[in-house]
Amino acid sequence: MQRDIALVCLAVGVIGLSYGAIAVASGFPLWLPVLMGALVLAASSEFLFIGIIAAGGSPIAAVLAGLLVNARHLPFGLAVSELVGDGWRRIIGAHLMNDETVVFALAQSGLKRKRAVYWACGLGILICWPTGALLGVVLGSAVHDTGALGLDAMFPAVLLALTLPALRQRSYRRPALTGAALALATTAFLPAGLPVLLALAGLSCPSKLKETSR
Repeated sequence: MQRDIALVCLAVGVIGLSYGAIAVASGFPLWLPVLMGALVLAASSEFLFIGIIAAGGSPIAAVLAGLLVNARHLPFGLAVSELVGDGWRRIIGAHLMNDETVVFALAQSGLKRKRAVYWACGLGILICWPTGALLGVVLGSAVHDTGALGLDAMFPAVLLALTLPALRQRSYRRPALTGAALALATTAFLPAGLPVLLALAGLSCPSKLKETSR
């Protein structure tokens, strides 16, 4: 498990490198991606925020998109409530909550081991994500065309790799394709960020609802 956590933290750092470089190349101040990396600690919402603003979208749409993406943390919090600790530790523990920490922790047996893995993975990501963003800021400042290095494609490629296994299930495939179609159909005439929000309508696809109710 230690090796798995180390590999995930390394991967998070590499993605953070892409995030920092893209943010700076898009015209954001050097400190913003590093600060967001430490305070938000959620790669998908941060990339989405940066991407929407860089494409000319409104800050309100960018924030709403980020909040919707992070809405998954609500059930996460219920699932790991025993792992985050009490008192001031609970505040820090809640901040460390993300996909990786939750998945690794819940895969363990026994409360003590779950808690240890949760904190080890969470603290590792807390270090590696902002650090990767900082290195990306330095790289982005030196190499203004991040597309030449392929950094702009790194995060979408990772998201696609994570999504493809779930798309084997029909109950997930139909809502995902519906959302993608809505986003593509409205990108040409809606402000940046709104097509992403509209794509969430795919979650109302009937097959998904049927599968959930079983």
